[in-house]
Amino acid sequence: MNAEQKIAKFKRFGSVLGLERIKKLMELLGDPQEELRIIHVAGTNGKGSVCRFIYEALRANGYRAGLYNSPFVEDFSERIEYDGKGIPRDELEICTDRVIEKSRVMMQNGYDSPTEFEILTAVAFLYFSRMKPDLVVMEVGLGGRGDSTNIIKNPLISVITSISHDHGDRLGNTIREIASEKAGIIKSGAPVVINVKREAKILLQEVARQKGSSIFDAGEAKPRILECGPHGSIFDVMLNDTEYKGIKLKMAGRHQIDNALTALAAIEILHKNSIIKVNPEKIRKGMEEAFMKGRFEVIDIGIPCVLDGAHNVDGMAKLTDSIGRFFPDRKPLYVIGMMADKDVDGIISILADSAKDFIATEPDNSRRLKAEILCGKLAEKGAVCHAVPDVTDAFFEAQKRKNGFGLMVFAGSLYMIGDIRKNFGRISDNGK
Repeated sequence: MNAEQKIAKFKRFGSVLGLERIKKLMELLGDPQEELRIIHVAGTNGKGSVCRFIYEALRANGYRAGLYNSPFVEDFSERIEYDGKGIPRDELEICTDRVIEKSRVMMQNGYDSPTEFEILTAVAFLYFSRMKPDLVVMEVGLGGRGDSTNIIKNPLISVITSISHDHGDRLGNTIREIASEKAGIIKSGAPVVINVKREAKILLQEVARQKGSSIFDAGEAKPRILECGPHGSIFDVMLNDTEYKGIKLKMAGRHQIDNALTALAAIEILHKNSIIKVNPEKIRKGMEEAFMKGRFEVIDIGIPCVLDGAHNVDGMAKLTDSIGRFFPDRKPLYVIGMMADKDVDGIISILADSAKDFIATEPDNSRRLKAEILCGKLAEKGAVCHAVPDVTDAFFEAQKRKNGFGLMVFAGSLYMIGDIRKNFGRISDNGK
């Protein structure tokens, strides 16, 4: 049994917020996280992209950096990265075995089992402590306050990206409630960067004031957008007293400019506080290098295909807005797979306003929404939908039908994007 399979066994304990288990587990491991200099990033959408932008900018400036994010798209090692490479298999095995050994000790002492995410977080902390990076960029898994990454006591900086409705059963049903959970990563004296809407901003400012933390609103930055298209953007911006010119992004969409501004603000504050030394030209190079699979990723196979992990109302709204902006005259065919615990009706309302032709499929995940149910809901909105539960079958069904459309969009969950990307590879391998 390999490390990934060992970690997956802890899925049966669910996703349970709270720090008691992770604190005990890390204590048994010798608290390796306390040796690390961490940039902590939370948010409903965009946090993965913000992490990637910061990570690549640090690397371009000569820093040996670690990155912890989720979920992976094609390979499990994507979740824990150091100096540009996913965690090596031997290190993953060593760290996993040690963490699981200590989890058994913990349970023998009367504690509940750690969750799958807590095991993986502990593996990341342990691996980074072995590699001794200059800095680690760490993405929150769910929420903030009770997320296992929030065992971090003294982050260099806390970053909170966009806040919108998601995981209402655990984070709350109002923006203020959700913002309160995200605000849990704000720590006394550590600066905070935010890029959120007004209601969330007021709450985060209150918490920062209580914690004695300075707060910077990246949403107030006014970029001059020189180019914004399906293959990326170029913009200039002034942050504090630093002018960043010609920032190029491979990741497309107006929202990625907002994510880049959030990352730039965090880097600028760390630089101003003499925590890091960077220069704008190297930052520009790093930002241009930043790329994430399945974030408005465009692959051309005769017609453009967009792959996007949009999985909640806000994410889907941004995706369909970008589709309308970048491909206004192309009739789209959507291949959609979703999780049943999302705001399915809200997402479907957005999709039905954007297109009329769909293939419903099912991500390889126990929380998946049945393709027939998804199809039925889309049909109720007047859409034409075919249910094809297997993702690979859905992909090739879309290929058969592509001549009737000017664009294909694969979306609804990052859990299906990896399988979709592999199928594009099969098309290339077969010379089709």
